[in-house]
Amino acid sequence: MSKVPGNNRLLYNARLILPCEVIERGAIVIEDGSIAAIQTVAESLRYGGERVDLNGATVYPGFIDVHIHGAIGVDTMAASASDLNRVSLFLASRGVTGWLPTLVPAPSADYARAVGAIAEAADISGGARILGVHYEGPFVNSDQCGALRSQFFRSYSGNADVADLPILKPKSAKHMMTVAPEIDGGVALVADLTRHGWVVAVGHTRADFKVLDHAFAAGARHMTHFMNAMTPLHHRAPGPVGWGLLRPDVTC
Repeated sequence: MSKVPGNNRLLYNARLILPCEVIERGAIVIEDGSIAAIQTVAESLRYGGERVDLNGATVYPGFIDVHIHGAIGVDTMAASASDLNRVSLFLASRGVTGWLPTLVPAPSADYARAVGAIAEAADISGGARILGVHYEGPFVNSDQCGALRSQFFRSYSGNADVADLPILKPKSAKHMMTVAPEIDGGVALVADLTRHGWVVAVGHTRADFKVLDHAFAAGARHMTHFMNAMTPLHHRAPGPVGWGLLRPDVTC
């Protein structure tokens, strides 16, 4: 949140959802446009500035959308920086404070143009912050294609196969990729991406438990649109759905 000089107030009488607890009657101290403190209502009685009664409303942390292909008529694969900023403003109005524009399998030139627009939009102030980029594919299983374009799917044999995927320059930028670990070179790709600081998700997959365990050991910790575009749950072959449900250390 950017600071706004003189923007000081106390938001009180709210139910506050915090990482490790819920404060049923809490208060938020705002100083220069940023959250300065979380208090109980009793502690907040000492505050002498502007006070805003939230009348028992529930206040959550801002949401982070890690998988979104667009909104309000804007497609992240075709958007300009201005288009993406309009999405950022819309998402902020819905409680999202950060997002990863998500790309589908595409030609190299399309990736370059899209990531260039994302980089430019990330420097525009306003709305939800663009935190990085999410590549949904192209290293996924054509048998679980879903709505993706299988003509642009790839297998992995080494760094040359990802060299044309542009990344964002700021060190703080997050890079995420959805991978089907059972494709040729899939687990090696998970390991290489993880080693370079990427967040790796499993998706568009028909992997069995053994392959999924290897992917986890290599660094995969998330599952993309869980239960969709993956082998359905079966009592004799639980597959990705059963694996995801059994792993408390994997987010879905």
